[in-house]
Amino acid sequence: MNSIRLNVNLNFQQLLDSIKQLSPKEKLQLNEALWEENMDIPLEHQTLVLDRVKKARENPKRLLNWDEASKKLKA
Repeated sequence: MNSIRLNVNLNFQQLLDSIKQLSPKEKLQLNEALWEENMDIPLEHQTLVLDRVKKARENPKRLLNWDEASKKLKA
């Protein structure tokens, strides 16, 4: 397979507009290609999430349902 190097400067909106022109199959292929990349989650983030899960399991009453949380965010 021959390859070419293409460098096109687009802002985010231009890129998004270009992607919207793709067929559903092409959009799916693009999505799969983007998510194939192995992204390492930093240890600090892993620790933070695990700590929050532990606290939630230890005291489930501390959690808010979405309606309660949404009201607090709006206040």
